[in-house]
Amino acid sequence: MPRLGAHMSIAGGLHQAFERLRKVRGEALQIFLFNQRQWRVPELTQDQVSRFLRAWEEGGFVPVAAHDSYLINLASPDDELRNRSIDSFAEELRRCKLLGIRYLVAHPGAHCGMGREAGIERFVLGLDKAMEMAEGEGVRVLIETTAGQGTSLGGSLEEISAILQGSRFGELLGVCIDTCHLFAAGFDLGKRDGYNATIDALQETIGLHRILWFHLNDSKGELGSRIDRHAHIGKGKMGLEAFRHLLNDPRFKDHPMVLETPKGKDLKEDRRNLRVLRSLLNA
Repeated sequence: MPRLGAHMSIAGGLHQAFERLRKVRGEALQIFLFNQRQWRVPELTQDQVSRFLRAWEEGGFVPVAAHDSYLINLASPDDELRNRSIDSFAEELRRCKLLGIRYLVAHPGAHCGMGREAGIERFVLGLDKAMEMAEGEGVRVLIETTAGQGTSLGGSLEEISAILQGSRFGELLGVCIDTCHLFAAGFDLGKRDGYNATIDALQETIGLHRILWFHLNDSKGELGSRIDRHAHIGKGKMGLEAFRHLLNDPRFKDHPMVLETPKGKDLKEDRRNLRVLRSLLNA
């Protein structure tokens, strides 16, 4: 069955995320590598690496992915911001390698008015440069599907495919599917025929073998709204059937699937959402 888990805070140290995951009985973990809303990158010490690896071992070596900083925009038309983004992304790749993290989930960025074709080209060139700088062999970059809000790239499967096909490091790229983003982009996962059509489209444009990670989020926005606002499982516009279809799809039976839904420090929302998701398995 899928490995269900959540994105967890790294407050108090990277290793603390595993303890938070244990409290919700999670089986897959996603983290930021540092404060995702600041450019300043603190030193990563050998002691921090050792504590992380020890906690990972004690946690049963659950699947782990890092998510890139929200500040990064490899497609930006602003050269200063883009160069800063390239340096920051390369550093994230280096840290993943040091920590033994196999996956780095990345937003495709925003073209900020340049147009989608130009934005994709700029993103791919920036991504390739960062990967070349990092020499991050063993780390796979997972391009995340987006809702396509504003000038954000990745709101169509064709845009994701163009990135995968355009990069010189295509063999190191994969895809992270966000359910809220797919729904907001117009894919009706809640209806059986809509779910099947979505899977067919994914197979045709990017290939199911490229899908390596999932974000499980309900949507506050309507179908096709292009609004990127996450809701608790079963509390948004998607409906529980969308998650039932995905969780019981044998093609994804071993995939890590993590929550990115709002929560407090007591993690009760994660416990509730995971409980709902587990109730849908084989149901």
